[in-house]
Amino acid sequence: MKNRWSEKEAGEYLDRYGQRWGEALALRTYSSRLLGAEPGLVLHGGGNTSVKDMVTNVLGEEIAAIFVKASGEDLATIAPEGHCGLDLNHLKRLRGLSDLTDEVMVKEFRAHLFDFTSPTPSVEALAHIFLPAKYIDHTHADAILALTNQIDGNERLREALGDEVILLDYCKPGFQLAKTAAEAFDARPDRPAMVWMRHGLITWGDTARQSYERTIELVSRAEDYLCRKAKRPLVVSVPTSLDIAEKRAVEVAPLVRGLLAAPSGDADRPYRRVILRTLVSREVLNFVDSDRGCALALTPPLTSDHLIRTKPLPLWVEAPRYDDPVKLREQLGKAVAEYSAAYEAYVERHAAHLKPGVSRFDSLPRVVLFSGLGAFCAGRSAEEASIVRDITAQTLTTKTKIAAMGDYQGLCEEELFEMEYWSLQHAKIAAQERRLEREVALVTGAAGAIGWGICKALFEEGCHVAATDISRENLDSMVEELRASVGPRVIGVYLDVTDADSVAEGFRQVIREWGGIDIVVLNAGIALVSSLAEMEAEAFRRLEQVNTEGTLLVLAEAARHFQLQGTGGDIVLVSTKNVFAPGAKFGAYSATKAAAHQLARIASLELADLGVRVNMVAPDAVFWGGTRKSGLWAEVGPERMRARGLDEQGLEEYYRARNLLKARVTAEHVGRAVLYFATRQTPTTGATIPVDGGLPEATPR
Repeated sequence: MKNRWSEKEAGEYLDRYGQRWGEALALRTYSSRLLGAEPGLVLHGGGNTSVKDMVTNVLGEEIAAIFVKASGEDLATIAPEGHCGLDLNHLKRLRGLSDLTDEVMVKEFRAHLFDFTSPTPSVEALAHIFLPAKYIDHTHADAILALTNQIDGNERLREALGDEVILLDYCKPGFQLAKTAAEAFDARPDRPAMVWMRHGLITWGDTARQSYERTIELVSRAEDYLCRKAKRPLVVSVPTSLDIAEKRAVEVAPLVRGLLAAPSGDADRPYRRVILRTLVSREVLNFVDSDRGCALALTPPLTSDHLIRTKPLPLWVEAPRYDDPVKLREQLGKAVAEYSAAYEAYVERHAAHLKPGVSRFDSLPRVVLFSGLGAFCAGRSAEEASIVRDITAQTLTTKTKIAAMGDYQGLCEEELFEMEYWSLQHAKIAAQERRLEREVALVTGAAGAIGWGICKALFEEGCHVAATDISRENLDSMVEELRASVGPRVIGVYLDVTDADSVAEGFRQVIREWGGIDIVVLNAGIALVSSLAEMEAEAFRRLEQVNTEGTLLVLAEAARHFQLQGTGGDIVLVSTKNVFAPGAKFGAYSATKAAAHQLARIASLELADLGVRVNMVAPDAVFWGGTRKSGLWAEVGPERMRARGLDEQGLEEYYRARNLLKARVTAEHVGRAVLYFATRQTPTTGATIPVDGGLPEATPR
């Protein structure tokens, strides 16, 4: 473990934050970020840090304060305000109580914040309060957990770290742990650190640097010890190549994603889907293909902090039938059903201890392990699934180190349940879900004006969107623009709708990223201005290939995918008012789009039994989407302007004035129409929504 402390960087933090927040909190921020930057120390909101200081209140009085990391705050990116300021002297008096419920503890925290708008402090804040050191660092270091989570963990820790570190048996976080830790410190106040068994490492010091460097030193000692004692590594008889594992992952992911979709009880939206992140690496393959991989995987998490993300145990799929898709589906269905039954039985065994207001989790696994493939990690969003994936990768690595030297020992079932259903842990992941947060959409022709409007509408409802287009340059610029606001919920995929292989590979790329697809929006299209008398057959064929054949190829691939995934889906075709009211010199576009429209109507008949709804939106002229000009109107606009003697602004005004509502039709309007179908506002399939301001001649009949 490398010591990354830099006096130059520390000085930069003092310059940036010192004047407003004070020197102590500025350096607390710096050393917290150093800890958070090391995945081997903490992951995604894990661990916590604090500093004690003096503050001046509005009366000009000096008050002892403690600044503790807020619950769920990520140490890697924490800012000074990520540490909540609390009245230290009042909260220290809580140590004199014989008991303190979690609810009262949190109320005490909230009542004694200096800023009532601050988030709630870490559930382990009392340990920071009762321990007297100025700076305290608490991490879930992999190397430390690799020693604490062994049957002879105490002896291993003594050998690795010496007698200078206090060892504390496992105790549930909160008031009792804080009291026990403080008493252990009082008995040995000269010690620089403490290990909480099957939980983590606590170091302290008079300065931020001293506490940080003690963490690095002790973790480094543990790492060295693990290397020296590794005598019996896992054995892999037949290793799987990365290429084969990655190919299998794409084939299997939709099956897994479909089976992990929990029934919702809502007839319109019958499943609460998950986003899947795939974990395939040489290290993970060696684990799942090893002689002891299964037995080791089916042991509790390294630390209770991971429970709310991963559940107590993963699902292990024994000897997957990759050679027979039908039998593999049966095998996976049976494995998930058995896992669910076992989880429900586990909850029932401890249901009497459920606190009021704490609801049960669904009974489906969050991590599914396959020999010859790796792992699938599930969450309600890409961000959550990525957290599960990172935790799983670290867990398998650490358990591999444990297996090389000893026998794993995690928390017992009662302790697991107590932590998994601890209300303060649930609070970390509680959030209001948007309607499409668990959904994945693929949008063709996404880099144009209408495509932009559709993507924007989907993002506003939390959807994960694969924006696809044939124009790499336009696609890359749009995805870069969107990523600043939607983060990992957007990917760009090059896709040529006229090429069946390109379409299939586009679907595979989305499956690699998120495990499957739920919404397909067919928006790709091109136009041509020509009279029938002057139209060249080859020009017509070019439109037919994109507008009609492209629709067919994407519909066919979507149908195959939805059948494999097994949880229904939605297809929305961006049609046109020209299907119902064609225009002169627009015959190729009107005819080929009419054919696409008819294909979509037929798809609504053929796919209904799969739970797939197919609908259409029919816009009139859309000139812009955000800053993106419509490619279609870049093609046909000049001729239309010449024919009517108008400039571009005049042409837009002409189209606005011709509809009943005198409305300017925008890309956002088209996006909202797509969203109406994607969010399943009514039990509708095979229908068309006009988005044209009211054109009587274009009303669908």
